[in-house]
Amino acid sequence: MKARFVDSIASVPAADWDAVAGHDYPFLRHAFLHALEASGSASAARGWQPQHLLVEDNGRLVAVLPLYLKQHSMGEYVFDHSWARAYQRHQLDYYPKLVSAIPFTPASGPRLAHLDCDTGELMQNINAALQQGCEQLGASGWHVLFPAGDELPLWEQSGSLQRLGCQFHWFNEGFGHFDDFLATFTSRKRKELKRERRKVAEQGVTLQRLTGDAITLEHWQAFYRFYQLTNLKYNAHAGYLTPDFFVRLHATLRDALLLVLACDEDGEAIAGALAVIGGDTLYGRYWGAIRDVECLHFEACYYQGIEFCIEHGLQRFDPGAQGEHKIPRGFHPVLTHSQHWVAHPAFREAIGEFVREEAEAVRQYQQDACSALPFRETL
Repeated sequence: MKARFVDSIASVPAADWDAVAGHDYPFLRHAFLHALEASGSASAARGWQPQHLLVEDNGRLVAVLPLYLKQHSMGEYVFDHSWARAYQRHQLDYYPKLVSAIPFTPASGPRLAHLDCDTGELMQNINAALQQGCEQLGASGWHVLFPAGDELPLWEQSGSLQRLGCQFHWFNEGFGHFDDFLATFTSRKRKELKRERRKVAEQGVTLQRLTGDAITLEHWQAFYRFYQLTNLKYNAHAGYLTPDFFVRLHATLRDALLLVLACDEDGEAIAGALAVIGGDTLYGRYWGAIRDVECLHFEACYYQGIEFCIEHGLQRFDPGAQGEHKIPRGFHPVLTHSQHWVAHPAFREAIGEFVREEAEAVRQYQQDACSALPFRETL
């Protein structure tokens, strides 16, 4: 086996990459990563310099790891700003760093995708390549964000530190329709959720779920306006993604997209939520609105997605990072993971102690969050 870096996803044939990455996890597909790079959303100019790692066995591609040289920690959703400040206080450089992640996408899934091969030899090559890359690029270390659970044993062989986080996901328990899901709630919580859905309708707002060819370029233009304005309102910037990113998604991945569009009484689109459809999971990603409508965010971003999952037999709905308000709406607290290898011995020790203490607090938080779930007790 031999490992090598490439500075653009375009340098890897799409068929070869996807033969390894598969199609069930849409964010690792060649088309999605290429849309990020070709649109300028993930680029060296924006602090996301591609350094994708490939492993070949006798010339045959057997493993891929999306990888970026980062000059900041924005768009990662695993927050290490305090680590960077600690380095700065000691007159050391935390940036650049190598990060294996899907840019701006805190959705757990495969990072090191590979075909059947000797995983021991594979990890030896990966570890050696990552450490060599850190030395050559002057990186303080490497980080793998939101890897799939079945991938964790591989990363444990690397000597990296594991960090825990918590998100809120919905699980399909064989529901036939939305009311089956509501039937698992306590009476009070069920009434509250129904009241939220009524409020949206009472304000004259209707919603439609669009997929595939039903999503037009005009829809994208409206949605990008929602996306920009909402980011400006809450984040003081227009969003990480360029307009061309959505145009490229429309051209190459529209069959994997769900656009929930909200319209007022006059038929004018006023809000939208974009989700990406995986093999058995729906991933909620982007939201925006040009008008404040009470409870519309919950309806467009959560309840419409749950209905879609039930109708199409999807087993899980991952609506994105953070958001304790998801708990009373039936989203379970689940642990997420990241792996961190730090070159500096003293900082590696200090960060190791930090993540171990943090993990205890995260596990306790998960248990406490479970107690706030809206479900009625069953014998």
